[in-house]
Amino acid sequence: MMNHWQQLLPVDQYRVTTKGILREYDRKIIAMLYQPLIGPLSMSLYFTLWSELEANRLWGEESNHYCLMNTMSLPLKEIYIARSKLEGIGLLKVYKKQGQQDETILLYELMAPLNPEQFFTDGMLNVYLYKKVGKSQFAKLKRFFSDDSWNVAEYKDETKSFTEVFSSQLDSLYVSPDDTSELEVEQGSTFISENTVQNLDGFSERFDFGLFFSGMQSSLIPKKAFTTDIQTAIAKLAFIYGINPIVMQSIVLRAVTVDNEIDVEELRKAARDWYQIEYNQEYPTLVEQVQPAKYKSEVQKPLSKEEERIQLLESISPRELLIQHAGGGEPSKADLQIVEEVMMKQKLSPGVMNVLLEYVMIMTDMKLSKAYVEKIAGQWSRKKVKTVKEAMELAKNEYKQAQERKAKGKTTYSKKTQKPVRTEIVPEWLKNNETKDKVEKVEVKSDEDVDFEAKKAELQAKLKEKYKRKG
Repeated sequence: MMNHWQQLLPVDQYRVTTKGILREYDRKIIAMLYQPLIGPLSMSLYFTLWSELEANRLWGEESNHYCLMNTMSLPLKEIYIARSKLEGIGLLKVYKKQGQQDETILLYELMAPLNPEQFFTDGMLNVYLYKKVGKSQFAKLKRFFSDDSWNVAEYKDETKSFTEVFSSQLDSLYVSPDDTSELEVEQGSTFISENTVQNLDGFSERFDFGLFFSGMQSSLIPKKAFTTDIQTAIAKLAFIYGINPIVMQSIVLRAVTVDNEIDVEELRKAARDWYQIEYNQEYPTLVEQVQPAKYKSEVQKPLSKEEERIQLLESISPRELLIQHAGGGEPSKADLQIVEEVMMKQKLSPGVMNVLLEYVMIMTDMKLSKAYVEKIAGQWSRKKVKTVKEAMELAKNEYKQAQERKAKGKTTYSKKTQKPVRTEIVPEWLKNNETKDKVEKVEVKSDEDVDFEAKKAELQAKLKEKYKRKG
């Protein structure tokens, strides 16, 4: 992730625009449905930019980000993070150009929020909102944005058509050739209309459709059934519930109708059912699947293997990390439960949890000991570790101390009685500068075991010295 000052400076000019009218009803939608997902700062930024439009309708006056910082009483970094959330959730589009004097000029286009029907049937945003606000509040929000329906089938349509009411007098339609230009839209102008909605994107790029289609037989589902909307729905569901392409094949088969079409609602239901059975949970959590943006490093281009690793651990969830270490295999429910409980109880961020997992697996022969994980997590929580880099520094110190204790314990044993120690490849970030590519495996299950071995060695050394004096 780039530093915010590499993307945005206080002197950068900006102008706000929109393609259509934003209604007062949109304020309620953003405040009540979007705010729980993007937070109050992002909502405040949206409303602040919106206020610059209200005097001039579709275009605001040119300003700079220093003025925006003063208006919102926020540092530029927080404004940049809030802006990014608006972009990601589809409420803002950002355009950039260089001016004649090489100054940066930004164009902020405000997008309309989804209407209540679109939001509550979205299949993704409604799921995240439910998880965020809970069952009771979610039900209240649905009632607030809905009303009783009426059965139109009980009524007969008596509405008159245009031709029944109006007649056309051809002679009255004559327009002088000199006035025909008035019937055309002036170049460089656009009519004011209702604002458009920005669809959320980026899901299809994360889903391996090549692998998905390679296992789908055309005899079961024709290729034409996978329309653009269906593929978008599949990619969204895969992102929300963490479904891989192979599992998604069976889920899609459960949503096929008798007409060889894919029912989107049945597809969503099948994905939810799979998630509930697989993880014994009703719905997944939103942003906390990966490291929050405010705790991510701000390195434009990785300069070392350690920085590359930091960015990776910031960009994946603990579950994805376990899958990587298993060579693509799904982690066990017991391991996932350990991770979930530790993150909830100790309030560890996902990136910090990733570092803890890597450290523990190296120290315990790729096993997750719940007691060991909880002990380290408690220590890191008390130290208020929030970033991946901070967690790595602590892990390095712990690892160095463990190596020193082991080396101290080994001095009391002869080469004949010393057991062979298996070697294990250690991540680059955990090594000291002088450490070789392979280091000796620290055979511990917990810190207590290490301390016990060290004390035992120290005691044996004292006894040996005592017997020498007596002799």
